[in-house]
Parts: sequence; structure tokens; C-alpha cells
Amino acid sequence: MGKNVIITGTSRGIGFELVHLFANQGHNVLALSRNAQPVNNLHFDNINSFAFDLGDAEAYKKVVQFINEEWGHVDVLINNAGTLLNKPFSETTIDDFEQVYKTNVFGVAEMTRTVLPFMNDEGHVITISSMGGIQGSVKFPGLSAYSSSKGAVITLTELLAEEYKDAGPCFNVLALGAVQTEMLKEAFPDYKAPTTAIEMANYIFEFALSGHKYYNGKVLQVSNSTP
Repeated sequence: MGKNVIITGTSRGIGFELVHLFANQGHNVLALSRNAQPVNNLHFDNINSFAFDLGDAEAYKKVVQFINEEWGHVDVLINNAGTLLNKPFSETTIDDFEQVYKTNVFGVAEMTRTVLPFMNDEGHVITISSMGGIQGSVKFPGLSAYSSSKGAVITLTELLAEEYKDAGPCFNVLALGAVQTEMLKEAFPDYKAPTTAIEMANYIFEFALSGHKYYNGKVLQVSNSTP
């Protein structure tokens, strides 16, 4: 039985690979990204896609309308969209912080709040965080806005798991180590990550479908190096 899956940040990298994986396995996917074109080019009957900006309060109404008209319920939400800023803290403005948090924190909160009424106790909400958001992990200069935002969604997930523990769904966070994506290359042009986007997408795909049987309110460190 195919699941109804919503994925954000699907124009490239891990999100794009996830759309492909779920669709290939017969699941129904709503792919949300500012640039809908890459997913539209896949031409799967079980993929729906439209341009979506997490910072646009009106855009969430389109998601509600789609679920009501097409699905009726949602089984899996993967909050994958993210913005990465690499900039010395002394040069980072309040606008910089606001832009990063608008996608990485406020967007995660609003998307989750929008989809929750359509999920039951078998549902699973996965938020993609970063090892940079883990207390005690190695930190990198220039990532003050990004890594702190990724720490925020870890705590948010713990709170949601507690608040919805009786009615469901389950909420978990995957704190990823470095993955070779376009976003990483833009921020760190000379760095080569040990994990590819498709490798990480495969892990997230399996976790999305089965992780809620074993975990709720947990952060899993998906990294092949220690903090």
C-alpha cells in the first residue's frame, strides 16, 4: 500500500533523490521547492509538484487544498528544505539570521503545523538537521546562523513528540554529517564529503518508512565521524 509523502526542498540534492526513491517504490509524493522544474521533469504519475516558498504564509493554503482534494491524509512529512550561510559572525546581519531561520526553523514549524491535522498516530514527521546542531559536536567558523538554526529544530522536535505523544504522529530528527550536495559545494567549494546525496537519501527513505516504530522525539546522528 503506497504512502502519501510530502517532501520539502526537492529541486536538487537529497530532496530530489528522495522524490525519485519514493515514487519508484509506488508511493505518492508531493514535492515542494521554490524551483519545481527539476521534479516536473521526472514525469511520474504519482508525483505532484508545485513551486513553494516556506517563507510565504499564503503558500501553505495550497498544501492544505491539495491534501483535501487529492489525498485526504498524509503518512510521512520530510522537512528537508534548508538554507546554508557561510559568513563570519561579525559580518552576519539580522537579515541574514532571519533568512536562515525563516527556512530552517519557522518553515519547518509552519509546514509541520499545516500537515499535522491530516496525520494519524501511524504518521511520521522527519526533520533533517545537521551535526552542526548537536551540542558538543565540532563547530565550524562561519556557520553561526546555520548551525544554531539546526539546533533549534532538534529541540522543536523533542517538544512536538511530547505534545503529540498520545495522538501521534511520531517526530524524529536526523542530524546529518557532511553530504556531497550542491548546497555544500556552494558553502565550501574545496571540501569533498564522504557521503553522496543518493546514499543519504536511501538511508532517509528507509528511516521515514520504519523509524517511527522504534523512535519518537529522538535525534539520530547520521555521520561516519564522531563529533
